[in-house]
Amino acid sequence: MIGLRQVPDLWRRRDVTVRDTPLALLLALASLVPALENRGTQLGDLPTRPADALAAVVIALECLPLVVRRRWPLVTLAVVAAGFAADQLLAYHTVAGTALPLALLSTGLHLDHHRRATAVLATAAYVPLAVALDRGGSTEGVAGFVTFYLALAAAWALGAWLRLSRAAEAEHRRHVAEATRQAERTRIARELHDVVTHHVTAMVVQAEAARYLGGAPERLDRALAAITDTGRRSIADLRHLLDLLNPDHDADPRTPSVGELSGLVERTRRAGQPVEFTEEGVPPPGSARMVAYRVVQEALTNALKHAHGRPTTVLVRHGESEIVVEVGTEGGGATAASPGGGRGLAGLRDRVGVLGGEFSAGGRDGGFVVRARIPVGSPS
Repeated sequence: MIGLRQVPDLWRRRDVTVRDTPLALLLALASLVPALENRGTQLGDLPTRPADALAAVVIALECLPLVVRRRWPLVTLAVVAAGFAADQLLAYHTVAGTALPLALLSTGLHLDHHRRATAVLATAAYVPLAVALDRGGSTEGVAGFVTFYLALAAAWALGAWLRLSRAAEAEHRRHVAEATRQAERTRIARELHDVVTHHVTAMVVQAEAARYLGGAPERLDRALAAITDTGRRSIADLRHLLDLLNPDHDADPRTPSVGELSGLVERTRRAGQPVEFTEEGVPPPGSARMVAYRVVQEALTNALKHAHGRPTTVLVRHGESEIVVEVGTEGGGATAASPGGGRGLAGLRDRVGVLGGEFSAGGRDGGFVVRARIPVGSPS
């Protein structure tokens, strides 16, 4: 069964001619009601003529074209205008005369081509009608005809304004969609940079170290096992990121899978980097935790690349309102931004900035330190 809430959606899915039919029929039926006879628009104040069979034809000319007012607005305006002229010249003065401003509004809104020519022709067609009514005994006068013309022009102008408003709204939605796509591409690019740079750097360092362990089979076996584990983790993270590009993927793209900091530190140690790790407090869920993880990951990647074997300290303090991260490496020549198309630490500065935090990276006592203050609970 169809619920009442589904009715508006089902109606909007109908063809425009189906949706416009009730308006045309309602106006036509109202014109046939005896109590509303001669209660319509009266341009020229000619003596009213009783309804007859010809009046039904005039009503049909004015009302029925409204069915296609959105599909063929120009045809609708031409037929309705002809019916309106007949209605006034024959002095039926039916309620169906209301169809003319409706047709003008629809034409101003839906007509795509020859808009200026249509406005000029409609104006030119109004002049003979006014002259004919005046010669037929109208007491309207020039002021009355001009006033009615301005009212019709206002209907056209309203339709044109609605057209511009809808176009501006559509353009705004397009810009928002493009900005969203660009932001998502940038986010995925950063994730790819973080994953690939960290894992590949660790694998390269481990492989370099394994070359000198030929005389120590046990240590060589551990090094190769570490390389295998790093490769598997890299594949798993890459598969997760690629899944985000699948429109049928159900995972929340704003909460990518990130491992525990202790596991990240342990893998860095296996790669040959001495790391002293301190974590205080309980990690909160959400974007702040993910960004803190990425800060530590990028800083340790830089330490492996630029200061391999140098003592490194990692301090992560989870507070109620913010997460404080500090990663320092003694000696070495770590740069402020690792290679990768301007990403690396520069990308982390953007990540932290989006959450309203603070980020810094630079030298200290001959070494290098990365600091970040990340608010908890800020929108990502």
